[in-house]
Amino acid sequence: MDRSRVALGAWGEARVARHYEAAGYAVLDRNWRVKGGELDLVVGRADEIVFCEVKTRSSDRYGHAAEAVGYRKQQFLRRTAVSWLDANDRRGRIRFDVATVTPAGVAVIAAAF
Repeated sequence: MDRSRVALGAWGEARVARHYEAAGYAVLDRNWRVKGGELDLVVGRADEIVFCEVKTRSSDRYGHAAEAVGYRKQQFLRRTAVSWLDANDRRGRIRFDVATVTPAGVAVIAAAF
């Protein structure tokens, strides 16, 4: 992957993090990695933990960004989230969101799966 795509992804994740912070969430982790997996963004407030998959696109030329989070990716994210919860000794309500960042702005699909 070239640097411009990596930079675009990092920029999108930062925009989504600011979006959550403006809504009263604290960023608990960014780009958390475990063998075989990564979580883009983990945020929380009160007793709620949100695992957010961020998809940044410069256009919808190849389809809507949220379409990239299919069943297999969802299963992968669930398993990785369990590892994060165990590693951080955290409990509470959990939610999986998908955030898309496009030139039009940030859109979050809360409780996407």
